[in-house]
Amino acid sequence: MTDSSSHHSEHEAPIFAGLRVIDCASFVAAPAAATVFSDFGADVIKIEPPGTGDPYRNLGRLPGMPTSEHDYAWLLTGRNKRSLALDLKSKEGQAVLHRLAAQADIFITNYPRNVRHRLGLAAKDLTPLNPRLIYAAFSAYGETGHEAEKSGFDSTAWWARSGLMDIVRADSTLPPARSVPGMGDHPSAMGLFGAIVTALYRRERTGKGGVVHSSLLANGLWANGIFAQARFCEATIPPRVARTQAPNAVTNMYRTRDGRWFMLSMLNEERQFRPFCAALGLPGLPDDPRFAAIPSRRANAAALIATLDDAFAQRDLAELMEVMHAAGVTFGVVHTVDEIPHDRQARAIGAVVPFEASDMLTVMSPFQIEGAPRTTPRKAPALGQHSAEVLREAGYEPAEIDHLRGLGVVC
Repeated sequence: MTDSSSHHSEHEAPIFAGLRVIDCASFVAAPAAATVFSDFGADVIKIEPPGTGDPYRNLGRLPGMPTSEHDYAWLLTGRNKRSLALDLKSKEGQAVLHRLAAQADIFITNYPRNVRHRLGLAAKDLTPLNPRLIYAAFSAYGETGHEAEKSGFDSTAWWARSGLMDIVRADSTLPPARSVPGMGDHPSAMGLFGAIVTALYRRERTGKGGVVHSSLLANGLWANGIFAQARFCEATIPPRVARTQAPNAVTNMYRTRDGRWFMLSMLNEERQFRPFCAALGLPGLPDDPRFAAIPSRRANAAALIATLDDAFAQRDLAELMEVMHAAGVTFGVVHTVDEIPHDRQARAIGAVVPFEASDMLTVMSPFQIEGAPRTTPRKAPALGQHSAEVLREAGYEPAEIDHLRGLGVVC
């Protein structure tokens, strides 16, 4: 494994060591941005309601989700954090939050705008307490406009609203494709992370914090940016056709004899088509007038797909991989989730790493900075596990902590 966290010397400090982040958010995108900061050494305090905690803790119990004895969703996005169970509906709880915000570097929330104002955690409530504070707000549809108060999840605001859900289906006659939980949230978290880091850079230059925003809608449109820009340029968006009718036979999906799907992506046909055909055992194919040149291959794409279907169906995936490598052709096997734990390359680049003192793996933040160690992931906290510890650090005396416990403000 080449993850820099596995071999850094003891004197090196993570980039965000000493940075205090308050994660006052729920579910995925906004808390995941805080997780990225924790991966590079920030101290992240997770604010959760007493009793129930972040509803994200219950994601794995929803119908259709993978079943496990472990709270896998919480393990992923709650890692490295310290949990403070705090009742923000009480004045005493809000006072605690204000004290923490006054001492923090970053405050992250995805509470709806009206809830932020009601609970005293809007930007206007917190930024006057701390001129260096970076206040990061994440929402479904943004901070302005007639839908700013509208609720949404990545399946609705990122996947459906952006046009991706409509486009990404096997063909246009079939129902739209359903997304996987968190599929838009984790990429959107990187948008929020980028906004906060940009604000940190500005703070380094000016000494002042500020307010940053990001949303599922904005990130969904960015993800679908090429097709969106095409439409802005008044392009006609072609309907998705069935795989067997795809317009380009050498950029298409195929199935092997042992039932594995793979994506063929030949972008340099002029150089690659003939050696590819030879490696596949079809040396005469480029001499067929229907397939001799790129325009004819496009005009006869369905026939070429049928020919390649037959050729691929006679070989197992392992053999085909050797053929493709020998021909220098780009392709990608359609992996199942079951194969991720055994992906040697994912481990080699530090994208998949074990938790501290455990054989259990987790998915790391999707980037590294050479010479900057990443935190060895610590398992996600129990609800309120660090309440007393965090309050002591904020300056609360033991008697005050006991009083807040007695009131049910913290647990």
